Formats: sequence, structure tokens, C-alpha cells
Amino acid sequence: MSTDSTQLLQPFALHDLPLRNRIAMAPMTRARSGADRIPNTLMAEYYAQRASAGLIITEATVVSEQGIGWQDSPGIYTDAMVEGWKLVTEAIHAKGGTVFLQLWHCGRASHSSFHDGELPVAPSAIKLNGDYIHTPKGKEDYETPRALETDEIPGIIADYRRAAERAKDAGFDGIEVHSANGYLLDEFLQSKTNQRSDQYGGSTENRFRLLSEIVTAVTEVFPANRVAVRLSPNGAFNDMGSPDYREQFTYAAAQLDRYGLAYLHVMDGLGFGFHELGEAMTLSDFREVFSGPLMGNCGYDQASAETAITDGHADMIAIGRPYISNPDLVERFAAGAALNPESDMADWYTPAGAEGYTDFPTMEKDAPQG
Repeated sequence: MSTDSTQLLQPFALHDLPLRNRIAMAPMTRARSGADRIPNTLMAEYYAQRASAGLIITEATVVSEQGIGWQDSPGIYTDAMVEGWKLVTEAIHAKGGTVFLQLWHCGRASHSSFHDGELPVAPSAIKLNGDYIHTPKGKEDYETPRALETDEIPGIIADYRRAAERAKDAGFDGIEVHSANGYLLDEFLQSKTNQRSDQYGGSTENRFRLLSEIVTAVTEVFPANRVAVRLSPNGAFNDMGSPDYREQFTYAAAQLDRYGLAYLHVMDGLGFGFHELGEAMTLSDFREVFSGPLMGNCGYDQASAETAITDGHADMIAIGRPYISNPDLVERFAAGAALNPESDMADWYTPAGAEGYTDFPTMEKDAPQG
């Protein structure tokens, strides 16, 4: 497919950021940071290989030790982590790419094994109904989390603000606040997991309060047009799904629209499971209440991404799993070339280094040598 015939591959102005195309590399945990959670040269190579994306959104990155819930995932709460991330941002920028850091707190989707025996925290003491969690001690059952005290919440907001400051120091072009997929901020948004009786629960407005206060805090570090938020209105991942999801997510999007954000990243696809509590929310639903750039995600291929852009439902599309095995995904889309076979799921989160991470062939490497 020629780039002349596709809007997906045309340059796009994300506010003051000129992007090469409308494709975002979706955030994907790859667990290559090691036990110290410090980004490294291998990660810099991985992201630089994929720098032809219009925008790279990094893998979810914990804002504090309390936020940890995944083996060998990176952090952004120490000076050493900042220096590690500088390797990544410099490598991407050297290839002409643009990159946002995704800020993360796992909430109840964690385990005491990550926290020296202390329970993970959540809005309410409601256990995640799942098979098991991978911990430093191996597979373990989920635990009933500890409900955060009201006076602890300002500390979490401060953690996000400090993470934004460190992201800026590390050279990121912007940040994305992860408020999706059953992690802490999504847990606060949803009535299934938030049964608080203070100002952070009990109503649609109160359940949105923590996300609002965090967005306010980080937009004092980055301008609002360099801050994004990710939502998952339809998802069942991490045992989510609330009966009032339409009311809650419509309200959240309308309130977020007031900030003038870089974009709203909506998991509109059903690839992470659908809670089936009503009709799935679509990008069109969010267009009605959010006037800024919209990014769709989950299960898109080139054709469906192009349709979403052409029909005006989305301004950008984030693509995840195909990027694992196709570092030159944009170039393959532009050339109408076949994609590499899907990667082996066993390699997605392995600490085995380059294998299944930076060793996938590009079209240039595939081409016959004459």
C-alpha cells in the first residue's frame, strides 16, 4: 500500500509534536529491566529498532516501590532509573522518533512477595478473582489487598508528580497516565473495586477524583498537551467490569477533555476480554464527549486502523503485539509486505535477553543479497 493512499501513514501533528505517522507503538510489558528495574542498553536497542512509529509509548513503568506488581518491569523512582531511561530516549531520538513514558501503579494486581510481606494496596479490600500471579517466589494466589487510608492518597499523587519530573529529566517527550486494565487508577474509577465512603468513592464524581488530582499534578510538570491518559471501558482483564461503566467512563472522558490533553488512549477493542455488562463502548461514544485527539487500541491491523482513521473515529491507532516481531512494522505497512510470524508468547516476558526481543528480522535483512 502506498503512503499516498493511506491516512494512517501520513504525518500527523499531535498538538506541537510533529509525528511521522498516526501509528503508536502500544505499551507492552517485556520484563527486561532486571531485578533492579533500571532500563538498559538492550531496552534502548529494542525501542530504537521501532522508532519509525509515529509515537512510542513505553511499557508500563512503576512510579514507586509500592506500585510494583510485575517481575523485572522498569521503574522511574530513582536517579539510576532516570539515567537508564536516558539511554532509551536518546536512542529513540537519534532515530528521529518520539516517545512518551507510561506511568503505572499496579494496585491490587500485586502481591505481598513484592513488598516484604506487606499487602498490596487498593481503593477497597476486594480480592482480584484470578488464577495466580507471578511473584519473586513463583506462582502465588492473589491476596485481599489493604484499602488505602484517605491520608495516604496525597503521597500517591506526589509519587506520580515525582515520576513525571524524573520522566522529564530522562528526556521523554511526554507521559501517559495508565488508568486502565485493572491497575490502581482503574480500580479507583470502577464501582466494582471502589466501595469507599470518603471523597474518593461513593459516586461517579468521587471515583474520578484520584485520576483528576494526578492529572492536575503531572500537568504542573509537563504541559497538558504532553500528558495523555489511558482508559479501558470494556475490559475484563484483572477481573474488572462494573455495571455503571458507561456512566463512569463517559463522565471521566468529559472531565479529562477540560485539560487539553495530548490524547485520550481508549482500549476500545475486546482482545483483553469483554465484561459483557452491556454494549461495548466505542470510539464514537468518546468522540461525543472528548474533543482532543483520540487513540484507539486492541486488536487493530492495518486495514481496521486505516478505517478508524479514515472514518474519523480515531486520530491515531496504537498497535501492540505485531510490534514485538516486526520492528519495521511501519515500513512493512507502507510496502504492503507480509509481517513476520507472531512471536512465541514464552519469550514475551523472559529475562533471556535478546532472544524474542531484539533479534527479529527486518525487510532489509529478509531481502536477498545480490
